[in-house]
Amino acid sequence: MEKKQQNTVNRRDEILSAAIEVFAQEGYYRATTMKVANKAEISQPYIFRFFSSKELLLEEALKLSWSRIHAAFLQVIQSASADNLENELIHAYEGIMKNHENEILLQMQAQTIREDNIVALMQDEFLKIQTTVYNAFKTAGASNPSEKTLLFLARGMLCNLSLSLNLPQLMKIDD
Repeated sequence: MEKKQQNTVNRRDEILSAAIEVFAQEGYYRATTMKVANKAEISQPYIFRFFSSKELLLEEALKLSWSRIHAAFLQVIQSASADNLENELIHAYEGIMKNHENEILLQMQAQTIREDNIVALMQDEFLKIQTTVYNAFKTAGASNPSEKTLLFLARGMLCNLSLSLNLPQLMKIDD
């Protein structure tokens, strides 16, 4: 990739990173492209070279956050043993929560946005994760892969609540 193209990709990624942080901390409706521009240390009009609207910026930020989870799960599925699959998936998600907290907070907030395209995007991405996890459990020979998937996703949602409310005790399991 030539240098100008690489700089464009880097700048787009920087804008998305700034948007994820601003949306996660401010909420979509309070966030402005000016706040994103300030966070990215660019001018506001420069954002519109890459994203035609704040809503499109949100969509791309969400796609990025979901792609990180999907890629992490696929990596686990390719390398984990059947006996270790669930624990490795949990560990991968915990790593994302630790290293990309704003992406998880962004997704949680997006669940409350009633714009049709955001609802559709969230449905599609969540179903993609559900299908990936279900197929992994089924392929690994788990008994009742549907229930295992349901419980795994429910645990993930509880992890999200624990993160957003700063209540780690929600995730404590008696030893």
